[in-house]
Amino acid sequence: MSLRAPGRGSPPVAQSTIRRAMDLSIALPLAAATAPVVALAALAVRLESRGPAIYRQERIGRDGRPFEIYKLRTMVDGAERIGAGLAVSAGDARITRVGAVLRRWSLDELPNLWNVVRGEMSIVGPRPTVRGQVEQYTDRQRGRLAVKPGITGWAQVNGRASLPWPERIELDLWYVEHRTLRLDLRILTRTVGLVIGGGGLYKGTTGGWRPPSET
Repeated sequence: MSLRAPGRGSPPVAQSTIRRAMDLSIALPLAAATAPVVALAALAVRLESRGPAIYRQERIGRDGRPFEIYKLRTMVDGAERIGAGLAVSAGDARITRVGAVLRRWSLDELPNLWNVVRGEMSIVGPRPTVRGQVEQYTDRQRGRLAVKPGITGWAQVNGRASLPWPERIELDLWYVEHRTLRLDLRILTRTVGLVIGGGGLYKGTTGGWRPPSET
């Protein structure tokens, strides 16, 4: 099965250049400024539990291209292979004490900035998902792959992980179809409030993706 977005061409060169310049102008200074925070957080992660401080996982990016995402590890090593797998709820026993703090303030996502610098992600866009989720997309839902995945996005500021999976995908598709720099700035502004408020961090009873066997 092809993972590419169907029937969608590349964005205009000028728009892509401006967006890439905006990504770098945000990601590079932020990555440098938060490097001490990441270093201290990584040390805390290693001191609390065994395993690497930086969590790496294959995600699917624009046009179905796989890449390796970087995050600070917030759960016990190998958490995706035990318990509820990819589903993470509030109070999940796999989340470490340090990890709970990192998740609350979205500090675990700071290494994503290097994915932006590498050109694999954008500051704003649909959150990147794993191959198993993408393989379940309908033709319409694969339109989500028409743009680079982002650190924050329209679905993120409208409910985040607490959203039912189909609703989250629809919000991302709306973003792809209405994407402008002005909308990106609006999302960035709302992201600040989201991080401070800490809402939508966990899937709850109706949010999140479920494997076909559970639907």
